[in-house]
Amino acid sequence: MRTNHPICYIDYSMISDLTIEKMNIEGLILLKPKVYNDERGFFMETYNENKFSEAGITCKFVQDNHSKSTYGVLRGLHHQIAPYAQAKLVRVIYGEIFDVAVDIRPNSPTFGKWEAVILSAENKCSLFIPEGFAHGFVVTSKEAEVVYKCNKLYAPGYEAGINWNDSKLAIKWPVANPIISAKDSTYSPF
Repeated sequence: MRTNHPICYIDYSMISDLTIEKMNIEGLILLKPKVYNDERGFFMETYNENKFSEAGITCKFVQDNHSKSTYGVLRGLHHQIAPYAQAKLVRVIYGEIFDVAVDIRPNSPTFGKWEAVILSAENKCSLFIPEGFAHGFVVTSKEAEVVYKCNKLYAPGYEAGINWNDSKLAIKWPVANPIISAKDSTYSPF
């Protein structure tokens, strides 16, 4: 089938352009991809084992998850207990979230500290969260779809969480009255 569109090609030697930003808490990494836009839309590389390895992300991902939520839905703060603790690579494909990682590594100098980033379909950033963190997010757009890779399979017997509104953590959630699941509302304080 012939079209009137000009022949386009992508220079694949440029594809793995990726800005890697180490965050204040050791192990958290914000990944900003190079996005190639043209009249057809865009193209970006969302995972490159070599580039990730250069950034210190050496885990093998074994599970992908995808969630859809409406404005104000808060999911978290979730984690799994060793030996099923999970590293995650989180990204938003539709909408926007306020994404939070809490350091729960007992021997870490930042134990009990949290860091947050805005992840959105617009900024196309990903957040790498290593093992030893609790994770949660709240949707700040009308709807959001979140996809994330995990380095360990979900293990229901090792699932745990921290109360999203714990006063010791004092997370500054940008939504005043978030929508919390019954399960998430039962988590203990930090």
